[in-house]
Amino acid sequence: MASKGDRARALAGGTDLLVQLRGGRRSADLVVDVKNIPELNEISYSAGSGLTIGAAAPCYRIYQDGDVASNYPGLVDSASLIGSIQIQGRASIGGNLCNSAPSADAIPSVIALGGVATITGPNGTREVAVEDFCTGPGRNVLEPGELLVNIRIPAPQANSGANYLRFIPRNEMDIAVAGVGSSVVLDASGQNFVSARISLASVAPIPVFCREAAASLAGKAVSDEAIDEAAEKAMADARPITDMRGTIRQRVHLVGVLTRRTLNNAIARARGE
Repeated sequence: MASKGDRARALAGGTDLLVQLRGGRRSADLVVDVKNIPELNEISYSAGSGLTIGAAAPCYRIYQDGDVASNYPGLVDSASLIGSIQIQGRASIGGNLCNSAPSADAIPSVIALGGVATITGPNGTREVAVEDFCTGPGRNVLEPGELLVNIRIPAPQANSGANYLRFIPRNEMDIAVAGVGSSVVLDASGQNFVSARISLASVAPIPVFCREAAASLAGKAVSDEAIDEAAEKAMADARPITDMRGTIRQRVHLVGVLTRRTLNNAIARARGE
């Protein structure tokens, strides 16, 4: 890959890359299939270090993994939405991240869960918080010759929960008009927020990490008023466009609706409901 610089592309699942190459949206002199590299297919979990997902590990392995399903249901929400069953046999969360589409379903969940990307290349290995990974539509921090190795997600804290929801025009296999991933940590009573993270899809050139919206919940009692305030702040972070799938007004409204719903679902999961 280093020998071809920006004319090389890694193929983790190919469900985006092959379509783009055939459609002329991307071009490459070299395509490197990384699906059989062991480190890129790892899915491992420990209560101490959390979850490691190799960049090429397909979605079906993620949502069928017992440790992932029991500890990261918010991630399963996303992995089970990406394309069809057939696509999920190839597509990976790492590939979803590297494709860097604003509408990517996996990225808000990973941001909400505090994911960190491990990148390696000719100049060594570095780590990047997933909320800082995408730099524009289809663009990211990867330099020529660099490869995403894995995504690491911290072990879930006590009394924590997460959820991802999207709105689509059809019942399945459509691109999100808007999507929201939320996570919360509650105190031992389950009645107060300790912390939260909120991220948006399809409403800006890159996935949005709503720092102020999440920070507004910390230390407050769980209430409709606190959730409404966070939803309003998340709506203020949205910078959508009007296109064939939705208008600016509709998308901003959906951010508010989905933020409320995902926060309430995350709270329910944190309480074990």
